Formats: sequence, C-alpha cells, structure tokens
Amino acid sequence: MENSKKIKWYMLAFMAFSTVWGFGNVVNGFVYFNGIQVIFSWILMFALYFVPYALMVGELGSAFKEFGGGVTSWINETGGSKLAYYAGYTYWAVHISYIASKGSGGLKALSWMVFQNAETYDSFPTLYIQIATLCVFLFFLWVASKGLNPLKKLATVAGSSMFVMSILFIVMMFAARAINPNGGFVSMDWSFKTLIPQFDTKYFTSLSILVFAVGGCEKISPYVNKVENPSKGFPKGMITLAIMVMVCALLGTVAMGMMFDPTVINASDESFNHYVANGAYMAFQQVGQYYHCGNLFMIIYAACNAIGQFSTLVLSIDAPLRMLLDDEYANQYIPKGLLKKNDNGAYINGIKLVGVLSGAIILVQIFVPGATAVLAQLNKLNSVCMPMRYLWVFIAYILLRKKAEKFPREYVFAKNNGLALFAGAWCFVVTAACCILGMYSTDKLTLILNICTPVVLLLLGLIMPVIRSRQDANS
Repeated sequence: MENSKKIKWYMLAFMAFSTVWGFGNVVNGFVYFNGIQVIFSWILMFALYFVPYALMVGELGSAFKEFGGGVTSWINETGGSKLAYYAGYTYWAVHISYIASKGSGGLKALSWMVFQNAETYDSFPTLYIQIATLCVFLFFLWVASKGLNPLKKLATVAGSSMFVMSILFIVMMFAARAINPNGGFVSMDWSFKTLIPQFDTKYFTSLSILVFAVGGCEKISPYVNKVENPSKGFPKGMITLAIMVMVCALLGTVAMGMMFDPTVINASDESFNHYVANGAYMAFQQVGQYYHCGNLFMIIYAACNAIGQFSTLVLSIDAPLRMLLDDEYANQYIPKGLLKKNDNGAYINGIKLVGVLSGAIILVQIFVPGATAVLAQLNKLNSVCMPMRYLWVFIAYILLRKKAEKFPREYVFAKNNGLALFAGAWCFVVTAACCILGMYSTDKLTLILNICTPVVLLLLGLIMPVIRSRQDANS
C-alpha cells in the first residue's frame, strides 16, 4: 500500500520539467547565441553543468528529507544559522530585479494581445512605459500588503498552459513543413564550421542566460524520498529530465531557425533588442500564418503570458519575503522593524523595502532609450542576479560531502568523495563566473545597473545583521 503512493521516476521527470523549462529559454538562447549555433552551447551546458547540478540536488534532498526549508535548511544543517541567513537573504534579494521585470513583461504581453504587434508598445516613450510599470507595481504591492494572494491558482494555470504552448510550438513547427511546404521557411546552414560559435566577449558574457535557463531544479528536492526506489529512481528521473530539456532546447532552436535569420537579429542593437523583447510573440504569430489562422496562437500565448507575468509579480513580492522573515534561522539576523506585521498578517515594512528597491530599478530605466531596450536590459539583469541563489546549492553540497558520515542518505550522486567535491566546486565556479561575466555590457547604463544592483543588495545583506546585533544589545 505504501509503495503505491510512491512517485514513479518518469512522473518526477515531468514534474521537474514543467518547473525548470519554458519557451522563453528557447528564444533567449537563439537570440543571444546567433541562432542554431546555440545548439553547441546547450549540449555543453547540459553535460557539464545541468546534469551534475540536478544529481547534487537529489543527494541534498535525500540527506535532509525531514526539512522543508530547502536550501536554507541545508545550509543551516551543514554550515550554521549565520550562513543560513545569507542563503535565505540571497534567495529573497535576487527576486528584486525579477520583480522589477514582471510589470514590464505583463504590459508587453497585454499590448501584443490587444494591438497584435510590437510597434504599438515600442512606440510609447520610455517615461510613459515606466510610469505605467510603476503603477502596476504599486498596485500589486498594495495587494501583497492586504495579505491577499488571489492569483496563486492563476499562476499555476498560466504556468501549465505556457508549458503546453512551448511543446505545441515545437510540434506545430515541425508539422508546418509538411502542411505548408511553401510557407517561406528560412534556410539553415548545418555545416560544422557554421555550428561552432565564436568564443569572443559576447559569447562568454552571455553564458549567464543559459545558466539562468537551466537552474531551479532544487525546488523538487522535497520529492526525492517520495520516489519509488530513490537510489535508482531519482537519478533516472533527473537524467530523463536532462534529456527532455535538451531535446526541447534543441528542437525548439531548430524550429526557431525555420523562422528567423540570425543575421537580421544581429543587424543592429535595436534589432537585437527587438527580438529579445518580442521574439516569443513573433514566433507564435508566425505559426498562425503557417496554419492560416491569423494571430490566434499569438493571442493565446500573450494572454497566458500576461496572466503569468502579473501573478508571478504578486507571488514574488510575497513568497520570498515570507520565506526569509518566517525562517527561524534567518530572522534572528533581520532588523526588528522588518519583522513587523500589519493587521492582515503581511510584513508591511518588508513590502515597503521591496517597493523601494524594485521601484528604484523601474525609475532608473526611465533614462533607457526605448521600451524594447528596457526589456532587454531587465532580461540580462535577471540572468546576472537570479543564478546567484544557485551558489548556495553548491556550497551546501560541498559542506555536506565534507561531513558525509554525519548525514545518512538513500541516494548518493558520486561515491568518490573527491569527485563529488570537485563537481560541487566546478558548478559553483561556473555559476559565479557566468554571473560576473554577464555584468559586462557595451551600454554604460546597463553596465552600471548590472554591477550596482547585486553590489547594493550584497551590502544590504551584510548591514542587516549588524543593525540587528545593535538592536539586541540595546534591548
């Protein structure tokens, strides 16, 4: 009876796949890495980073199956409460730039749904766009302050529908050649010389995009010991996940290659930003043309994305903040003022802090020339900031393996301790290097924002325990 409740390895793979992967990853990879040249980079990223990352998460989840705090719990058990605070703080802090991007993303989706083109939204002055984005952001801050979370179920529905749309895009594009052979598909050069990328500054400073795309599988760690025969079932599920993600990345890239010419994308900075901001909508619009159904698929995708962007916005304001301030390991290092709750049970001062930090990013971008440049800038900023939370996964894993005998576990990634420590250090270095390199930009404002945002957030994280220590000493 107990065994019947266990999760099959293939069910775990599908659960993880819908969490990790999305259509935007295909578009970003294609645009940033010169079309189908990204195939080479995807294969390297999966083999040298994603597979060991996923299997390390499995071992951590198996070792700490009784703890529900995820990475913060892992760090607390292996490195102590102070490190656990920094892990929890990092998870919250990296969402600041993410929150700032959701309002812009939602407005862009609504524009495509209503006007069914890129030009209308992009023609508005940046000042008006950012003021509208700020208003949307302030509204959802108010929603969060009321302790309301009306969009949680919508977020789940939107996430599932976006997953379905991603798979549908690949299937329909490969079928389109048979159904509409004269659809005007782009010819792709499959020669070996063409497929190997140029390892230049642009290449290495864009790798954070791929790291951001494949991260986040630690969210499924609570299910490790719910898998049937976890020592064999979990790695099988994770390897299956890696294969599924790789197949979707590669097939999705080929499907994009049928539509868009990389030389057009890279013709100018304006063209590049245009594809970063609008590529996903243009892809679904093109699919509709192949099947002679107008903008139907694009409208459906835009509607799903609008719901997803706005629901993610309110969830990202509320959930990471609660995870940080509710955490018994972390909140002993948080200034007491931030722990204040209002009558609705919301951390009102914490929400105000989110408002100041994310609002500052929104307001700074008033000086960015063009709405498409704003979205491209936020996309890159997220790829710099968000992967920083993965660093704590690898720190937890290294600490776990150094105290291996203390923590019994059903599943082990590598029996050889030296190999395991090397894998943890390797993934840590790759993540850190990609985040640092990703800060570089030829645009001065983007460069300043990419550097200042993580630096300011880091300093804030270091200052908070000092303030709390003084408060405790004076109480």
